[in-house]
Amino acid sequence: MADIFGDHSAGLTAPGEHAFAITPNDSTALTIATRAIYVGGNGNLKVTTVGGETITFTGVVAGMIYPLRVALVWSTGTTATNLIGVY
Repeated sequence: MADIFGDHSAGLTAPGEHAFAITPNDSTALTIATRAIYVGGNGNLKVTTVGGETITFTGVVAGMIYPLRVALVWSTGTTATNLIGVY
């Protein structure tokens, strides 16, 4: 596959290049901080940001990508499902 942008560095506004499934956990941080989180099922999303704040986003909608730099996704307080971290 040709990638005409392969020689360009990825800026903060560039789309993500990698993705991984997120299993919410109250004590284990993600192995890599996200640039965004895809939500596959409606619900609430409790996270700790890379800046250290813990907050719950209520009513996140399935099928949306939320531009969040996240270090941890909590199992307690998270009811949204099928979460995918993008970076």
